[in-house]
Amino acid sequence: MGEIVGAGILAHAPTIMLPLEVRKELNEGKEISIVPGLERLREEVFETLDYDTVIVFDSHWATTVEFVVTAQDRRSGLFTSEELPRGMCRIPYDFPGDPELARLIAAQQEKHSTWITAIDDHHLPIFYATVNLWKYLGVPGKRWISIGMCQTAETEDNLRLGRAVGEAVAASDRKVLLIASGALSHTFWPLRQLRAHESSDPVHVFSPEARAADEERIAWMLAGEHARLLDTMPDFYRVKPEARFGHYLMMAGALGEHDFTAPGRQYSDYENATGTGQVHVWFDRPEGGFAAPRATDSSGDPYPYPFTLEGTR
Repeated sequence: MGEIVGAGILAHAPTIMLPLEVRKELNEGKEISIVPGLERLREEVFETLDYDTVIVFDSHWATTVEFVVTAQDRRSGLFTSEELPRGMCRIPYDFPGDPELARLIAAQQEKHSTWITAIDDHHLPIFYATVNLWKYLGVPGKRWISIGMCQTAETEDNLRLGRAVGEAVAASDRKVLLIASGALSHTFWPLRQLRAHESSDPVHVFSPEARAADEERIAWMLAGEHARLLDTMPDFYRVKPEARFGHYLMMAGALGEHDFTAPGRQYSDYENATGTGQVHVWFDRPEGGFAAPRATDSSGDPYPYPFTLEGTR
């Protein structure tokens, strides 16, 4: 029987891929804390825990009509970002995938009344929400797979995806780490103002309301009060969390939602990145393990199950 042995919401901001001297130039002569935070996470968690596979909930990968999970046996190549090729250019990556676990996740779609497809196409693009964190946290021999954000998904859909992941891990023989790769509030400064707000100091987060909402939710995560975060998602949406906070919701869905009470350990300061709120918070496996995923009640859904993607929808 498999198990999730750790999880975290981690920042992947492009700044972490810039040389140290450039990072300091942008940050008033200081290092941004999310870089040493990742280095400490690698040393204390990713090089220490017993695990087989890392699952990344990738907030930069947008799908439309289904959730997609990578099922390649290996992913390798050079990554240049279409968004910021000056800072993320020809980054080499090479790591094994986990096709068996990916297909097991997809096999849970009917049970949790959603659409999940495992794709093993080696030409499938990769995104920096995965690559940047792998560069810091990837340990030789460990498998990595990614799951994209469906841009038509609502809160319940993201939780259902997480439940499917939790069920699949439990049905496998894998020990798994979950990474919710993404920011908190996520509004950029306009281009003509942006370069005045590149410092990591949170006074540069886009608005006082966004900063307050972020800091409130960080406090809840550190206290293990995930139920409060889930119950106030409509309020948080007002400050536009990255990917509608799908990365966190998927993680929470895999870890029991309102039964997810693991307190977090903060591995970075709360920081700004061109207006957006960034932080690393890690959740250690509680004694006895994380809570089991909840069952999905689809009785109120407007379409029947089972279903296929072929033909009419």
